[in-house]
Amino acid sequence: MIRKHFAGFAASALALAVSAQAFAGTVTTDGADIVIKTKGGLEVATADKEFSFKLGGRLQADYSQFDGFYTEDGGSQDASYFRRAFIEVSGVAYKDWKYLLSYDLAHNAGSSDDGYFDEASITYTGFKPVEIRFGRFDPIFGLEKATSSKWVTAPERNSVYDLMEWVNGHQNGMGIEVAATAGDSLFGAATLSAKDNGDDNGQSTKQLNLRGVFAPLHEAGNVLHLGLNFAQRNADDDGYDARFRSRMGMRGVDTEGGTEANSGNRGAFGGYNNSDAGDWDKDTAWGAELAWATGPLSLQGEYMKRTLEADNAAEDIEADGFYVQAAYTLTGEARGYKLGKFDAIKPENKQIGAWEVFYRYDDFSVEDDNGVGAVAGVVDYGTGLRDVGEVDGKTHNLGVNWYVNEAVKLSATYVKAKTDGITNYEGDDDGDGFVIRGQYVF
Repeated sequence: MIRKHFAGFAASALALAVSAQAFAGTVTTDGADIVIKTKGGLEVATADKEFSFKLGGRLQADYSQFDGFYTEDGGSQDASYFRRAFIEVSGVAYKDWKYLLSYDLAHNAGSSDDGYFDEASITYTGFKPVEIRFGRFDPIFGLEKATSSKWVTAPERNSVYDLMEWVNGHQNGMGIEVAATAGDSLFGAATLSAKDNGDDNGQSTKQLNLRGVFAPLHEAGNVLHLGLNFAQRNADDDGYDARFRSRMGMRGVDTEGGTEANSGNRGAFGGYNNSDAGDWDKDTAWGAELAWATGPLSLQGEYMKRTLEADNAAEDIEADGFYVQAAYTLTGEARGYKLGKFDAIKPENKQIGAWEVFYRYDDFSVEDDNGVGAVAGVVDYGTGLRDVGEVDGKTHNLGVNWYVNEAVKLSATYVKAKTDGITNYEGDDDGDGFVIRGQYVF
């Protein structure tokens, strides 16, 4: 299906190019002059910046190999897949209205029922420095999530995020976000979302996200960044997914867009799915961010905590964890930075590109004393076993990124996982793997 879409797009682009050659002539407009840009996609805009239209996208093709805890039987398996295959349409209308439509041909975003949209939003910018966005989009929680998937350092964001997917995901819902800056150092955002199935009264699940950032140093190669996050949603609807799961840096164990592992193990570190209405009350998450960069060196970390409050269930489920990451650009370039998030590394040498090495350590624990379906204090979660009580996970990521140019990025990462209190069916509590990725951005 992906190949068919790309083939159709390529054919249309070729037809447009041929038509342009065959019917070359003068282009006239009924308004301002038009500026056409082809670097980084195709963009057409009026000279007065009142209107613009841009066609772009990103393609991320992954191959991974893994064993041990990452598979049900502990054997070595592999996966090849499109992590993302986005077609993006964006632009400005009447100067103060921005729009973005991003569709995932790899089907890792969205669903068959609601469309595979990564984002479909409209933003009003006329109240500067306040922006109001509405539509379908991911509410932001954390520094790595705020950073585009094109420019995050490791192939997958940290393992702790996996334990609280609802915090950053839009699922099938809609939302409204109010974001603002104060000077060059302060950023804040509040998002209210309505998502998922309705309750007995016909009301959809409501979710609130808050994020604040203070960055007294905010230029590429000279960054000091501090941030706080809060998110809360209702968890009392029938069929609520109360699982605390993590792929531990290895997307190929459970993914779309290609061939995933035949029997990958996406560990369920706590909770259960399809809960009864009233089992849970509120689902709450907190987070703190810290980052520092000087020249080609950048350091960052985040701490997160999630509490799922019990109602009819016996006990609350709690999880907390952190990651720390160090990255260094061997060729001397600094990571880009925009207030609240890191951005691209732009190679200075067009012949050799930019080379970056990095290491990230993820550490988390989940406390679940409910023991639903437990026998002798052990829960069978479908692809392995876990103890009732506290279980832990740790992941090491060591890798290299080659920014060939501003459009192409190649990466290779070794991933090592270690668990305590949870195993696959063969009793494996650790696993090894590697991921290679080719990325093209236009």
